[in-house]
Amino acid sequence: MHVKIYHNPRCGKSRQTLQLLKEQGIEPEVIEYLKTPPNAQELDDILQKLGIEPRELMRKTEPEYKASGLNDEKLDRQALVNGMVKHPILIERPIVIANGKAAIGRPPENILKIL
Repeated sequence: MHVKIYHNPRCGKSRQTLQLLKEQGIEPEVIEYLKTPPNAQELDDILQKLGIEPRELMRKTEPEYKASGLNDEKLDRQALVNGMVKHPILIERPIVIANGKAAIGRPPENILKIL
């Protein structure tokens, strides 16, 4: 089984989720999304797998959210996706992809349902 984790090593929940994967005997493909952010198509695919809209994946407390105008409720889906591509710090973390599904590791145990 191929498993990917969009990971931020500075985030405690992300580290805990990665550890949980390893405890399950899984060595995932680790994507440090701040260094290698997903492109718009990849992010759209992740959103579809999660079954959520872009704003639901955004970290709205980050300064970039308001500073880049992404708090504008009139923005469409593509504008929000593009905003997260441009400012990957806004993407909620960690995200695990496995078996054609995705889960956000908040709490880390959320990912167990897709393994």
